[in-house]
Amino acid sequence: MIRVVLPFHLRNLARVNEEVLLDAGTPATLESVLDTLERSYPALRGTIRDHATQQRRPFVRFFACKEDLSHEPPGFELPSAVATGAEPLFIIGAMAGG
Repeated sequence: MIRVVLPFHLRNLARVNEEVLLDAGTPATLESVLDTLERSYPALRGTIRDHATQQRRPFVRFFACKEDLSHEPPGFELPSAVATGAEPLFIIGAMAGG
């Protein structure tokens, strides 16, 4: 099971606690995790990825094993520590401003 940690506003939409467990199949990719997350929690559809293009929203970032995975392609295989549930995949709302 893959552990996914959501930011506060997405936890509220999905009505979940800080961490959710997902079975995203093998191999576990960013795309398979997001597909499973949106299927399991329909309120999250369109909040992390654009409906039409499936591209990551500009102010959403993905981190795992102390690495920024935000610019990896959708088919990027998650690190084995994430795929086995030893480490979580963090979905973070980025901040901007001046």
